Amino acid sequence: MRTARLYLIVAAVCWSTAGAAVKLSTLSGWQLASGRSLIAAVVLALVLPAGRRLPSRRGALVTLAYASTVVSFIVATRLTTSANAIFLQSTAPLYVLMLSPWVLGERPTRGELLAVPVFLLGLSLFFLDQLDPGQRTGNAVAMISGICFATCILGLRAVKNEGTSVLVWGNVLAGGVTLFLSLDGPRPTALDLGLVVFLGVFQLAFAYACFQRGLRETPAVEASLLILIEPVLNPVWTFLLAGERPGGWALVGGTIILAATAWRIVLVSFRTSGPTARENVS
Repeated sequence: MRTARLYLIVAAVCWSTAGAAVKLSTLSGWQLASGRSLIAAVVLALVLPAGRRLPSRRGALVTLAYASTVVSFIVATRLTTSANAIFLQSTAPLYVLMLSPWVLGERPTRGELLAVPVFLLGLSLFFLDQLDPGQRTGNAVAMISGICFATCILGLRAVKNEGTSVLVWGNVLAGGVTLFLSLDGPRPTALDLGLVVFLGVFQLAFAYACFQRGLRETPAVEASLLILIEPVLNPVWTFLLAGERPGGWALVGGTIILAATAWRIVLVSFRTSGPTARENVS
């Protein structure tokens, strides 16, 4: 279980680099979404041969949710600030919390229920600083991205063994659909091409492979809370590399989320390494 949580944290760190890469690129959101998904599809198909198999009907629904997630987030990040996009996508744990008992039969623990208001407090501070009424389209797309991401989390947890197929074919779907929408975009520079490769290989393929692996052994609610370190790091990388400055409230909110995440990890580690856990192992 501890290794599974580590996979989830690594995935969140990888995801957090998207904002900076998108802001550094001159390409449109459709071009970035198409390029990174097509590259990710090739990488995952080569590294995970089992993913080349077509998913089942249930897996196909998860594939659609995954494709919607990866496209909507990139488009939202292009239209609004990276902090806005990641904040609104990070409403996913709320939907997971509400739907997990019915979809997966996984009821959240008392600690997870208590952790949600803390995370919401931290995320609401991002809202105070960053959301601008003039960016309504981007914010709306980001909100849709949060719903899609919650569906993706629940779906990947449900299909488990089909997860690699969902990742491969989800990227094929996302890259293929957005390819037609990206034809009128600007001519890519050398930096743009490098950023697209980075996004496809590292930020998407490697990150989701880690996420899918960690989600096999981690309840959906806990997983959705652990990966909330992404909204903390995303604005940081964007500020350091692209110069997009998060506000003071966003920094306070990020500190709260990081502290809550650390608390969750330490608490779970303490429980699993305690006397009862050791007795169960022996």
